[in-house]
Amino acid sequence: MAAFELYSKNAHVWLPDAADVWKSAELLKDYTPGDLTLSLQLEDGTVVEHNVDPKTKNLPPLRNPNILVGENDLTTLSYLHEPAVLHNLKVRFIDSKLIYTYCGIVLVAINPYESLPIYEADIINAYSGQNMGDMDPHIFAVAEEAYKQMARDQINQSIIVSGESGAGKTVSAKYAMRYFATVSSSSEETNVEKRVLASNPIMEAFGNAKTTRNDNSSRFGKYIEIGFNKDHCIVGANMRTYLLEKSRVVFQAHGERNYHIFYQLCASSHLSEFKAFKLGCADDFCCTNQGQGPVIDGVNDAKEMCNTRRAFSLLGIGESDQVKIYQILSAILHLSNVDVKDQSSDTCSILPDNAHLMVFCELMGVPCEEMAHWLCHRKLQTITETFVKPVSKENAVHGRDALAKHIYARLFGWIVNNINNALESTVKQHSFIGVLDIYGFETFDVNSFEQFCINYANEKLQQQFNLHVFKLEQEEYMKEEIPWTLIDFCDNKPCINLIEAKLGILDLLDEECRMPKGSDDTWAQKLYNTHLKQNAYFDKPRLSNEAFIIHHFADKVEYQCVGFLEKNKDTVNEEQINVLKKSKFGLLPKLFEDEEKIKAPTSKISSITGRPGKSQKEHKKTVGLQFRQSLYLLMDTLNATSPHYVRCIKPNDRKAPFTLDPIRAVQQLRACGVLETIRISAAGFPSRWTYQEFFGRYRVLMKQKDVLPDRKQTCRNLLEKLIKDQQKYQFGKNKIFFRAGQVAYLEKLRSDRLRSACVAIQKTIRCWLARKKYLRMRESAIMIQKHVRAQQARSYVKFLRQTKAAIVIQRNVRMWSKKRRFLQQRSAAVTVQRVWRGYLARKHYFKLLHEQKAVVIQRMARGWLARQRFRRAMEAVVLLQSCVRRMSAKKELKKLKVEARSVEHFKNLNIGMENKIMQLQHKINEQHKENRELTERLSVLEKTHTTEREKQCREIENLRSSEQEARAKAETVPSLLEQLSFLQEELENTRREKEHQEEQTKIYKEQTQQIIHELNMKNSLLNSNLEELNEEFSIQAQQLAEIKTNLENTKQLEKDFTEERSRYQSLLSKHLQLEERHKDLKEEMNVTIISNQSSHQRTDSNYSSNSSEFSQILSSTEDEDSAIQAEDEVETKVDLPILLKLQKRVKELEGENRSLWKKLDKKEEAQQEKAKELEMQTTFGRTELDVEKLKRQELESENKKLKQNLNELRKSLTSENSDLAPPAAGTLSYNILLEQLSSSNEELELRKEEVLLLRSHMVRQEALKHKDSVLGESVKLDLGEIHSLQDSDRSTNIHTLNEDGELWLAYEGLKETNRLLETQMQEQECLHNEKYRKLNEEMNKLRTEKEHQQKLLAMSLLLPEDARIDASLKHEITRLTTENLERMEQQQKQDKTIRKLKKQLKLYMKKVEDLEANAHQTVSSSGTSMPVRPVHIARKEKEFQGMLEFKEDDTGHLLKNLVVDLKPRGVAVSFTPGLPAFIIFMCLRYADNVNDDRRLSTLLNSTISSIKGVIKRKGNDFEVVSFWLANTCRLMHCLKQYSGDEVFMVHNTAKQNEQCLANFELTEYHQLFGDLAIQIYRQIIKSMENILLPLIIPCMLEHEAEQGVLGSKPTGLRKRSPSFPDEALTVEVLLQRLSFFHTTMSQHGMDSDIIKQVVKQQFYIISAVTLNNLLLRKDMCSWGKGLQIRYNVWQLDEWLGEKELSDCGAKETLEPLIQAAQLLQINKNTEVDAKAICSMCSSLTTAQIVKILTLYTPVIEFEERVSNTFITTIKNLLKDRAESSNLMMDAKKIFSVTFPFTPSSVALETIQIPASLNLGFLTRV
Repeated sequence: MAAFELYSKNAHVWLPDAADVWKSAELLKDYTPGDLTLSLQLEDGTVVEHNVDPKTKNLPPLRNPNILVGENDLTTLSYLHEPAVLHNLKVRFIDSKLIYTYCGIVLVAINPYESLPIYEADIINAYSGQNMGDMDPHIFAVAEEAYKQMARDQINQSIIVSGESGAGKTVSAKYAMRYFATVSSSSEETNVEKRVLASNPIMEAFGNAKTTRNDNSSRFGKYIEIGFNKDHCIVGANMRTYLLEKSRVVFQAHGERNYHIFYQLCASSHLSEFKAFKLGCADDFCCTNQGQGPVIDGVNDAKEMCNTRRAFSLLGIGESDQVKIYQILSAILHLSNVDVKDQSSDTCSILPDNAHLMVFCELMGVPCEEMAHWLCHRKLQTITETFVKPVSKENAVHGRDALAKHIYARLFGWIVNNINNALESTVKQHSFIGVLDIYGFETFDVNSFEQFCINYANEKLQQQFNLHVFKLEQEEYMKEEIPWTLIDFCDNKPCINLIEAKLGILDLLDEECRMPKGSDDTWAQKLYNTHLKQNAYFDKPRLSNEAFIIHHFADKVEYQCVGFLEKNKDTVNEEQINVLKKSKFGLLPKLFEDEEKIKAPTSKISSITGRPGKSQKEHKKTVGLQFRQSLYLLMDTLNATSPHYVRCIKPNDRKAPFTLDPIRAVQQLRACGVLETIRISAAGFPSRWTYQEFFGRYRVLMKQKDVLPDRKQTCRNLLEKLIKDQQKYQFGKNKIFFRAGQVAYLEKLRSDRLRSACVAIQKTIRCWLARKKYLRMRESAIMIQKHVRAQQARSYVKFLRQTKAAIVIQRNVRMWSKKRRFLQQRSAAVTVQRVWRGYLARKHYFKLLHEQKAVVIQRMARGWLARQRFRRAMEAVVLLQSCVRRMSAKKELKKLKVEARSVEHFKNLNIGMENKIMQLQHKINEQHKENRELTERLSVLEKTHTTEREKQCREIENLRSSEQEARAKAETVPSLLEQLSFLQEELENTRREKEHQEEQTKIYKEQTQQIIHELNMKNSLLNSNLEELNEEFSIQAQQLAEIKTNLENTKQLEKDFTEERSRYQSLLSKHLQLEERHKDLKEEMNVTIISNQSSHQRTDSNYSSNSSEFSQILSSTEDEDSAIQAEDEVETKVDLPILLKLQKRVKELEGENRSLWKKLDKKEEAQQEKAKELEMQTTFGRTELDVEKLKRQELESENKKLKQNLNELRKSLTSENSDLAPPAAGTLSYNILLEQLSSSNEELELRKEEVLLLRSHMVRQEALKHKDSVLGESVKLDLGEIHSLQDSDRSTNIHTLNEDGELWLAYEGLKETNRLLETQMQEQECLHNEKYRKLNEEMNKLRTEKEHQQKLLAMSLLLPEDARIDASLKHEITRLTTENLERMEQQQKQDKTIRKLKKQLKLYMKKVEDLEANAHQTVSSSGTSMPVRPVHIARKEKEFQGMLEFKEDDTGHLLKNLVVDLKPRGVAVSFTPGLPAFIIFMCLRYADNVNDDRRLSTLLNSTISSIKGVIKRKGNDFEVVSFWLANTCRLMHCLKQYSGDEVFMVHNTAKQNEQCLANFELTEYHQLFGDLAIQIYRQIIKSMENILLPLIIPCMLEHEAEQGVLGSKPTGLRKRSPSFPDEALTVEVLLQRLSFFHTTMSQHGMDSDIIKQVVKQQFYIISAVTLNNLLLRKDMCSWGKGLQIRYNVWQLDEWLGEKELSDCGAKETLEPLIQAAQLLQINKNTEVDAKAICSMCSSLTTAQIVKILTLYTPVIEFEERVSNTFITTIKNLLKDRAESSNLMMDAKKIFSVTFPFTPSSVALETIQIPASLNLGFLTRV
């Protein structure tokens, strides 16, 4: 394909631009050869015409497709040129916020001027072990590649970091060294890595300064060699420095600073150790105030001083040496302030009282006068004599500054030497990695000697870089066996020769420095004469004779010759140095010890006259010569290593974050050689694809028939068809190589094919949709027509029906109207008739009624007139009577008056008058009372009468009105009269009812008053009850609040407990690792000692030592384990006291709660049981006696059979007439008979004891049954008689009672049981009294406490809120302390009682053993002769007690066979799960049974040490670790289950409760085995992690189920190497591995809870590793990859469902990964999408969400990148979210594990020991 064909319409090109360097434009029409202009449209819409040069016909460079923009490697770009490189870096840096990009073998690093979270330990772990192309570009990837090549190829490596000042070189080198220190850190207790990193702050303090371009610019070059041993661990380091900028000590430009150490020293001048230096602030000294910017934003110099001092201490430089260093620096500060006075043009002086000079001399330990003299004078030495000459003020100041620079340079060199001594390797260095942090190409407005040396070094490095790149290209082509031609590259050898060759610039400069009167002008003239017009790389400025121009590889630079000679000589007054050498200050002479070594002798200088005898003069090496030699040494070192390049770019001069200045960027890209690398790559075959990648990407360009089984041939056929010019590509062995632009052409073909396929698909789909729409419309039209016609027919039918209905309606309406009119007329006639007839009837009626009423009225009127006449007559008669009576009264009055006048009459009248008056007065009072009552009654009656009268008046008025109306309407009068009479009757009725109602109301009022009174009483009672209830409610509310606070506290305690548990487990793992390391070191030391001892001895075989090694280890484990246990106890006491106190407090509270409830329950149950016992006592005795009788009968029958067998056996043994002779002693039959005889005797003894016990029990039951009856009394008498008989003659009566003496023994047993019952009753009574007393004490205590709390509450209510809180806290603290003390006292009491009980048990055990021994001694063997033939005796099998008898010497053998040599695979499949744990525990039970403390502790400690040894040796074997985790947990559960603790005995059977440990308390071993289980759990997680890590990324991320359309993008030079090239890793492989883990753990009998925790940890590792790699791989952040991840997660979820592990919490650990996959697939355009993302991604941090959105990369043209505005919207929405700022998930996190108690249902007595375990020395008991 021709190149001009690519310039078609809509193609994008790059146009040069003055501001942006390059601008993008789009072709408006196709280009044809011969066109002189191109019609282009810029991105802003403007149309421009670009002229094409008719001679060169160079077209503007094409722009890469959008799919290739933002790639990790610039070499993957199809078009490799400057605008493509610049645009790709700009997109990655500004849009994607990515600062690292590959350019072939070069890592381009752009300084972001912002701290980024991409250098944490998680990032280091993510890059560790990864191939360089597998992850996104990073400095850690380069460091990992160097480390990996050093370890794999055994070749020294070097990392060359270069760039401008402020580009980030120092930071990049620092992070590379940090990576090496982190990755290579060993488990040994060494500080080499820390010391290597500690050198950085020191070198930054003494060698870095603030410049206008950088706040922390390195003003020297350094090369650090980090040494590694054979295990690739850091053992030391060495540092070389180059060209320190000494001029900065005495001069700084505006806005710059001196070296950081001076400002750190001034900021710390207030410290006591610096008081003697007489320092102040930085503005007080001339050498630190010239830049007028002593402070750097965000930097605390005092804090940095602390870091510097800490680094000195870490490197072994003591405080005294540090103070000496700071003293010299302080002296330099004071020296810069020494003021030189001008006396004349040639002389100067310094005042003798100059304070700064005096302080300088005092600090340096030199005489002040001598130093002042040589600062103003210099010595001139000729052949014959020496002169002392004064100098001018200018020369004196230069001399002072030269002295300060020289002292600082010597101090800097001394510090570097001491750092190298501190970092010197004590072990032999096997290989090293060098990190070169050197200045980049520099060009300023004024360039001097420093810039010349820097650019000279960069020329040498660029030459080495070009040769290396060319070499790599050549090796790649040769490796793939493709033909290639020599690539022409820019060789800067002539420029280097111009500088360093003979008669070069440096040679002429050194020659001029040796001349007595050499000057910069003469040197410049020599340069012009030698090189001008003779060397193309040398030039002279037009308007200057004191400058020259060199054409460097990056740019041409003009150097000013002024100062070259002085800086090259680096002269300093020798007399000043001599004064300093004589100093009393110890460090100062050391700085100048190597002064003589630097000087080199030169040839004699002969005079022009040839005068002999001229003294030999030594000249110091010039700076240029020193720099050239050190540069040669550096290049030799770099050429001997495998280099890795890091090019740092400074994006802008304003230090603005994530802002790229295109002009500055292009300058640096040209200067650092990146564009040269692109040019070399573009000259050959820059694009390289493997055959598989090419087939997967461009499969869409093939037809099905073109796909062959041979992928290579398929790719060949396709390329030959697509690209006709075979020079555009080459086929290698493993790759296809393309020329520049061919990949873009293939991408164009691919996108066209996809577009055409999309068009075809769209066409077909649109046709199908249109036809479907047409058919749907046709069906709809037919349906509509059908319905319309049906509607019309229905409408016509409806019309016909309506017409017919209208006729019928009209007919009926007309009929109805006629009928209605007829009926109206008829009803009107009837109405008229009715009214008329009614009128006539009423008229007749009223006439009759009027007549009757008139008669009534007449009767009433006549009656009224008669009554009136009678009343008048009566009044007249009464009047007459009153008059007559008045007259008679008057007469009587006159008589009385006459009598009254007489005295006698008066006296008679007065007799008894007083009494009468009193009586009358009394009567009057009574009458008054009666009058009042009557008046009250009258008033009441009057009121009632008035009311009634008023009512009657109203009624009368109403009647009158009604009468008037009646009169007006005569027709209504009779009815009204009737109504009146009716109303009067009703009135009387109402009066009666009213009186009745009044009486009822009185009664009701009285009743209501009583009820109200009662209700008031009840209300008062209720109020009192309510108040009580409110008080109780308040108390309960307080209690609830306290409960809530307690719950919150418990929740917080649980949370703290889980955190503390995880912290404890991590500390435990570290402690165990240190313990293992200690053991390893101890073993190594023992081995070395043994080897040293045995090296002088000769041994025949090592078998004996090897065989006894295990026994020695087991014998020594007891002491070690005890020491370790003590250490663990100390650590737990020191580290976790608060946790233990809190746990203890929680347990105590829970125990108190349980105890209270239990006490209540026990009291209720005791009352119920007493009643039940009384009822059941009578029935129980009878049933028990019946059962015991049956047992006794069975035992007696068995006893008889055994006696018969024994007699037969004796007969057979004693028979003399037997045919066979008895066997001899020692034969097999003899031994069998003896064994049978002994077993039968043992069973006889057992049966006898059982019979005796049963008989005694029966007698006791009979006695208890009949004790109250007469029979009981007789029984007692009989027993007493028996007892007396026994006392009189026991020997005779025993046989008379029973021949075997069994009745006597039964009687003794009965008495013993009676005594036991009595003692038990007494003990129970004492216990009951004790409990009652304790309860009373507790009640009293609670009462007092309640009263005390009430008082405190009342007092606290009076206090303010703060004081109330303090008082409550103090009260709570005192209460808790008292409770703790009480608990401790109770615990001590319980411990004492436990000790007493143990002692009693031991005594009882000894007594029982003595009794058993005596019983065995009484049994005599009756026969000794052997039987003729073995006789089979039927007997029961012996019942086992679940113990294994072993000897103490067999412990090592037991653990060797059961732990060390055991293979878990066979045990897990064929034996009982947890069999080793059960066997060890059965042995423990035997040691506990025999009360052997030593044997038990030895077994436990040896078991722990043996398991630890197995885990240590086979820790990477998952099956071994899983097996011993299951057995360790089972052994720990057995110790708890059989400990006798009620908490662990809930699920035990009766037999298991009988088998509990009796003599020893092993709770301390619960913690030890728990710690061991934690160690094994962490080891199983590590072993799983080692197995899963290589599978997770290929299975979860890299594998694609469907390849083709969403194929992979080109990966450039660094191809990703699959982890398993031979097999395709899918998620099914990962699931198979998980299933293997689950099956193994299940077979080993691991608890389901532990399995769930392991699975949760597995899924967390998968989620964390996958998400971390997703965040670090830009190529994985696409829509298709999100779909694949969700599919893989779904399969993991299905696996959980199959294994019934959905509730283990593993699914929640996958939530971040699920949300990340959803984030890749969701829309990312609008604000609604942003809100949806924020609500969806709850498990992702803001940094992770932004990182994924930033890395989102379209794989096909139809996807779109995420805009910066959308990312900004996301940040704004998530800015208030409180979360961690970490980008990566902690993949090393291990969840805290718990081991819940799970009892075993396996009966110990049923466990059989397999013969394959070789444990025949164990005996079941």
